[in-house]
Amino acid sequence: MRRWLALLVAATTSLVLIALLVPMAVLIRSVAENGAMDRALTAAGSVAVAVGTPDLPLAVEQVARPVTVFLPDGATLGARAERSAAVRLAATGRSVTAETDDGREVLVSAQSPEGTAVIRVPVTDAELMRGVREAWAALLALGLGLVVLGIVLADRLAQAVTRPVDGLARVSHRLAGGDLTARAEPGGPPEVRSVALALNHLAGRIDELLVAERESVADLSHRLRTPLTGLRLDVESLRDPEEAARLQARVDALERAVSALITEARNRTADRESCEAGAVVRERVRFWSVLAEDQGREVEVTLPDGPLDVAVRAQELAACVDALLGNVFAHTPEGVALSVRLDRDPGGALLTVEDAGPGFDPALLERGISGGGSTGLGLDIVRRTAESSGGRLAVSSSSGGGARVEVVLGAA
Repeated sequence: MRRWLALLVAATTSLVLIALLVPMAVLIRSVAENGAMDRALTAAGSVAVAVGTPDLPLAVEQVARPVTVFLPDGATLGARAERSAAVRLAATGRSVTAETDDGREVLVSAQSPEGTAVIRVPVTDAELMRGVREAWAALLALGLGLVVLGIVLADRLAQAVTRPVDGLARVSHRLAGGDLTARAEPGGPPEVRSVALALNHLAGRIDELLVAERESVADLSHRLRTPLTGLRLDVESLRDPEEAARLQARVDALERAVSALITEARNRTADRESCEAGAVVRERVRFWSVLAEDQGREVEVTLPDGPLDVAVRAQELAACVDALLGNVFAHTPEGVALSVRLDRDPGGALLTVEDAGPGFDPALLERGISGGGSTGLGLDIVRRTAESSGGRLAVSSSSGGGARVEVVLGAA
């Protein structure tokens, strides 16, 4: 916008200045020419009054410019000049102005007892243009200065408009990245301030809706406790102690999952929570290493030195790692090696999971699509976890022909 507004002002100012300065330049040249011609006529008139008197030679000498007097008898006084056709025309009693090779000549006829004398005063091109080029240069400098001034003022005006708009764009990107605390500072023209207020209202409304959604999820999860209680009572009434213990363990696990869901739904806020990614990845890999050992899989783990905080809750990152490793165990044959690597990234952290299996179908990135009869939600959980932190998910082929999943997590 700043560039286009500057170009618009420059074009408009240039057209206006051309419309004003070109006629002014022509007028300046006309005034200079008229002044030069008037001075020549004055000089010729001062000599003409002395024609026919003994003071004519003195009058010619006193004129501070070349003057030629063509007398009726064919003689001349003053500067040497040829008797041209214009001189012969002036000898008939007419005062004329004629063009010459180096300018113009003013011819004034004067009557004397001997006949008609002609006074010739030359006017050179330099005298006709005296001061004109300097005036034109001043006009050009003035025009360029006004154009530059207009561009500077237009740029300042554009900044007053674009700066608030840029602020609105930054706030929009923060909201899109999950930072619902972002608010715009109303400023600039009234229309831009109105947009800022509307964006702030929208952000507040989104926050309210998310709070209501979290409460609804928590309430729905809480309702599951009633059937769980009934199920626990049924299990306790079983007569087979081993069967009762086995089912009791399953009920306990289900109840812990429901409790975790309730806690997560109520604790999830608009503020970004963070965790130390290295500790979470290390703990989840240790958990899956037991199954990997049973299946004869080689697991390579690479973690960075020092803490690496990411803008993801520990529970969400753990679920993300579980989904990635679960896919490897579910969709590759036993004995296939895998590697887990956590590196620092300019945007936060890069989690890479590779395997030497049969590869990966890109269509499995779609939510609900699975290549092994599962729910197809695992990679969708990974994608949403990455995007909630401002990161991304990418899937490609590993160096061994298997799958390579890269998850970029935003920095805390």
